[in-house]
Amino acid sequence: MNNVREIEASAITEAVEKLVIDANYYLPEDVKDALKKMREEEESDLCKQILGDILKNADIARERQQPICQDTGLAVFFVELGQDVHIVGGDFRAAMDTGVARGYTKGYLRKSSQDHVFGERVNRGDNTPAIIHTDVVPGDRLTITVCPKGGGSENMSALGMLTPSQGWNGVKKFIVDTVSKAGSNPCPPIIVGCAAGGTTEEVMLLAKKALCRRVGEPNPDPEVAQMEREILEEVNKLGIGAQGFGGTKTALAVHMLTHPVHLASMPVGVNIQCHVARHKTIVL
Repeated sequence: MNNVREIEASAITEAVEKLVIDANYYLPEDVKDALKKMREEEESDLCKQILGDILKNADIARERQQPICQDTGLAVFFVELGQDVHIVGGDFRAAMDTGVARGYTKGYLRKSSQDHVFGERVNRGDNTPAIIHTDVVPGDRLTITVCPKGGGSENMSALGMLTPSQGWNGVKKFIVDTVSKAGSNPCPPIIVGCAAGGTTEEVMLLAKKALCRRVGEPNPDPEVAQMEREILEEVNKLGIGAQGFGGTKTALAVHMLTHPVHLASMPVGVNIQCHVARHKTIVL
């Protein structure tokens, strides 16, 4: 029998505080490498220049320790909680929210969380509550991944309830059409997070979770990886280009996840990520 491992709530707060700051200041190296590769392959001189400016902006943010983008998003977390972990000294949710509040305040990150959704909105002042998705997994570790999600790209999300008979081609068409309708709104170049199967809530969650993968890393399932390649090719034919100025490249990558599905259903989810593809993980 495994021994239970205790993790202090205060350690979670400290980790989250640093995570949200680092994620908003430092663009991951895989994203920078993908942007550099895109710049080399882009045929439009204007879009090449824009991609160079995007990379320069990321370097300035790192050097000056400032947010890469003014929209520092809502704090979205994917948490893997080991079943042999016991959190002590406080409440898990409170520990996470306290870390978010401290990080967004100390890091001078824009706080976007609003109360009174339908009326005169009021800024909460600390960007809480966090959006937390938790999986219980084997082991005695707590893995926390933050993916700050800005409004411009999040607003371009889409759910499609297709029929099984529409199959592969129907799924591909829905995803490409969603990107086409989004146009320049999600600040391309983009990463297209998408998913098929499961239920309405599961497919949308998987589409967002797909954005946490290293840029361009294919799905381990050869059939799904083929779908990713085909969608990426079609998206890059749309001519949207960097920041919507045309060009031969619109997406850095397409990341797809799938889930077993009801025999009568074919849900498809799309969650687009802007070029500021922020994500950072810590293991406690």
